[in-house]
Amino acid sequence: MTVTELSPTRAGTRVYKVTGPRVLRAEWAKFWSLRSSWITLAVAVVLLIALGSIASATFSPDAASQDGPPGPGSGEQDAVSLALLGVTFASLAVGVLGVLLSAGEYTTGMIRSTLTAVPRRLPVLWTKAAVLGAVILVLTTLGALAAFQLGTLGLDDEKIALSLGDDGVLRSLAGAGLYLALVAVAGVALGVLLRSSAGAIAVLVGVLLILPGLASLLPDSLYDNVNPYFPSNAGSAMYALHESSDALSPGAGLAIFAGWVALTLAAAAWRLLKSDA
Repeated sequence: MTVTELSPTRAGTRVYKVTGPRVLRAEWAKFWSLRSSWITLAVAVVLLIALGSIASATFSPDAASQDGPPGPGSGEQDAVSLALLGVTFASLAVGVLGVLLSAGEYTTGMIRSTLTAVPRRLPVLWTKAAVLGAVILVLTTLGALAAFQLGTLGLDDEKIALSLGDDGVLRSLAGAGLYLALVAVAGVALGVLLRSSAGAIAVLVGVLLILPGLASLLPDSLYDNVNPYFPSNAGSAMYALHESSDALSPGAGLAIFAGWVALTLAAAAWRLLKSDA
């Protein structure tokens, strides 16, 4: 599928036009034509549902009192933190998918054809991010709902059991889907920025998983001040049911994490415009 379409002129000749909707349709078709899209989406949703369901089914009040809460910044243990135990693993899957969607075109050389068809370049980045973000948002939000609903079966008669109508539950589940969608968009941006699948995946994993651990080596006073603002910690605050004293509020977490993603997109846009394919 091409993003251009012939249209008649008064002289009877035809010229090529590139419009946003046509670029969007092209990226949508390109996304679903890749086998990696189907496989990685399935892995992300299965991890989200399976790990959350297993954590709820195997919940033990005695073990919980010793091991502490499973979710970062979740405060006391609850049904939502158990259901969303798979978010960290799902975030790696959707982030990798975002990298493959963008950096993969540089690896195969397909980016030259894409930018020839869309010479303004930036619509390519925006539509890739929009397509993947929308798909991930819908599928992972449904996955989080499924994990929670299945988890309620294993938490029957437990004190931590919750229902969808309880305060904050739907907000937390929707926050998990939004967090994963933003991680996927960040993966797209890193792929365009670094133009290397391996390099972008390494940076993604480092920022989400390794950086918070390394930060613990900082002096306590400095660590306490900066720790809530790391991308993964700000993101986890988006879907935490209970706000802990050392974490951001859900709204602040969304603002900080979205800011990190926006900065990455801005850097990717700058390189896309200034560098040759």
